[in-house]
Amino acid sequence: METLRLRAAAGRDRLLVVNPNGNPEVTRLVARIAAGVVAPTTGLCVLNPEGSPHSIETFADRQRAEPLAVDLLARHPGYGGYVMACFDDIAVDQGRRFLGAPVVCAAEAAISVARMFVPRFAIVTTVESMVPGIRALVRKLGAADACAVRAAGIGVAEAAAGGEAIARRIDGAIADARNFDGAGAIILGSGGLAGRAGELSRRHGLPVIDSIEAAVAMGELAMRLRG
Repeated sequence: METLRLRAAAGRDRLLVVNPNGNPEVTRLVARIAAGVVAPTTGLCVLNPEGSPHSIETFADRQRAEPLAVDLLARHPGYGGYVMACFDDIAVDQGRRFLGAPVVCAAEAAISVARMFVPRFAIVTTVESMVPGIRALVRKLGAADACAVRAAGIGVAEAAAGGEAIARRIDGAIADARNFDGAGAIILGSGGLAGRAGELSRRHGLPVIDSIEAAVAMGELAMRLRG
């Protein structure tokens, strides 16, 4: 299990951020994003389950990853809040049943933020195999009429590694979402795409929402409101 303990704090001031896949590079990327969002007084621990798929890109990947994520949450009680740092609802409902603390879904958080900006937006994710699951989640969250979903055609690990070819694929998906789907804002729908929102927003001239940033910010807020 890859674990990054970035800041120490007392129980109700601690936020646990879980990357459900088993890729330590993505976990480190999520940790960097999370550390830039939370207040200095917030304790932050970022980790991923041991033995989880390197990328969660298919239903079979999800079936393998979810019980490991649920088990990880069960072994880490006592935090003030929890964030599931992937664009899925993996372990979210289960965690809310037994943790007694807010559990934030990155997709739910990002969609809530997008709705503040525009009436219509789009989610840009990694591989095409993710699109049906994301569409189902968007329907579950009541945003199907306002949201399109597009895949950039890159794997999660490739997205996290970056490079010019990857950037061109992401740019192309954003341009298509804007030109063909009428999207006035973009959500980056993968932990592997985290850390690019500011640059992409400037380049494309529209709001681009990092789902991990949105989830961590909402997790910290929920933790504070819990009291």
